[in-house]
Amino acid sequence: MIIDKNINPERDLYYLGGILIDVLENNNIKEVDYMDLYSLFKVKKDVTINLYSLTLDWLFILGLVTKGDKGKIKICF
Repeated sequence: MIIDKNINPERDLYYLGGILIDVLENNNIKEVDYMDLYSLFKVKKDVTINLYSLTLDWLFILGLVTKGDKGKIKICF
């Protein structure tokens, strides 16, 4: 039997991805700079830049964000 010992579910990429999507939707963002988005995200959820990067990677893998013009993050939803 496998027991989930995740004592910090607020650090899961699923959870953080949902928060980041919420930030993008509530700010009506279609394309944004990496650090500008991090600043907005950090207001909603205090995370390290490493965890933010992993969350953004997760959204990229899901096809919800992509690379836009001049290195910006482009929203695909």
